[in-house]
Amino acid sequence: MSDGKAQAWAGVDAGKGHHWAAVVDETGTTLWSKKVVNDESAILTALGEILNLADHVHWPVDISGTSSALLPALLAAHGQQAVYVPGRTVNRMSGAYRGEAKTDARDACVIAETARHRRDFAVIDVPAQPAADLALLTAHRSDLAADRVRMINRLRDVLTGVFPALERAFDYSAHKGALVLLTGYQTPAAIRRRGRARLAAWLANRSVRSADVVAATALEAAEAQQTALPGEGVAAQIVADLAAQILAPDDRLKRIDKQIRETFRAHPQAEIIESLPGMGPILGAEFIVAAGDLPAYADDGHLASAAGLVPVPRDSGRRTGNPHRPQRYSRRPRRVFYMSAQTSIIREGPNRDFYLKKRGEGCKHVQAVIALARRRASVLWALLRDGRTFTSAPPVTQTA
Repeated sequence: MSDGKAQAWAGVDAGKGHHWAAVVDETGTTLWSKKVVNDESAILTALGEILNLADHVHWPVDISGTSSALLPALLAAHGQQAVYVPGRTVNRMSGAYRGEAKTDARDACVIAETARHRRDFAVIDVPAQPAADLALLTAHRSDLAADRVRMINRLRDVLTGVFPALERAFDYSAHKGALVLLTGYQTPAAIRRRGRARLAAWLANRSVRSADVVAATALEAAEAQQTALPGEGVAAQIVADLAAQILAPDDRLKRIDKQIRETFRAHPQAEIIESLPGMGPILGAEFIVAAGDLPAYADDGHLASAAGLVPVPRDSGRRTGNPHRPQRYSRRPRRVFYMSAQTSIIREGPNRDFYLKKRGEGCKHVQAVIALARRRASVLWALLRDGRTFTSAPPVTQTA
């Protein structure tokens, strides 16, 4: 039973090892402030103590991610709902309160006070099983892709120091045959000794496409450099090791992509999302993870605004009509809409027609793609609202 308070705000400064929770009432008086270990039993004990302080408790949290995943799940299991207060907002609100100290207890109080004054923060929903699986898979895929890019850059840097002609000869980010070549041959002398015919046969035995072309290109680069540079032996070992490491993530990425595709297509909205031109299973999975549930957006404008596709005005005095790109938005849905718009303009259709129309109006490429992405956000929101797939022909309007 509560002690008679009608409402209270329990601000949580979330952390990896522990959280700090502070509860304030309608007047801003601190009712409760303690450190809570990020453990189920400790969180449930604190939950019981806080719920006894008021009839209705609001739960603002400053982190919405893996470190605070247990807290929203336990709150949802007990009929409570957490809202997300961005760290930037908390940082700016801290300057409005007395003192310059920076402690977890003070941050928790600021989070609670911020939520007490503002009621427009986004709700933290506990994802369903398919969405949780897609979140883990897409995050793991992003990490693997980032590791691959880092290793390719390192390989190109080392190879440039000993064999610049071969580094220029191939695009190692897209040419698997060139990476296979580097696992066995990394220096001009080694490639010349092998010869074109034997090198082509060696590549063909390792299932390299156009092995003769790859061998000819490598031999041409080797003939152009007759000088052995200092450190060539050690650099060759590093290049061979990096090439082998890059090939391994390629296989893992293929397996992850297959798993994402299967998990995504089991989602009830997968057919609608994938029907939009340019929206494949990978981008569709990222959209489900980034955007969450459709009811969270009142209309298509809210969805586009969350993705940073709606310009914000910066007017002052007589200076009006001065829209700028927003600074606070979610990068992941923006990337999904931008990349899918880029893909959709390759083929003939309404997306390409709209893009060419914007280019004809004087927009640059990026501006035209962003305009198309904004339009596609409205289309996708309407498709999800109506529960129908995309068609090039507009729907038939029926008389009421």
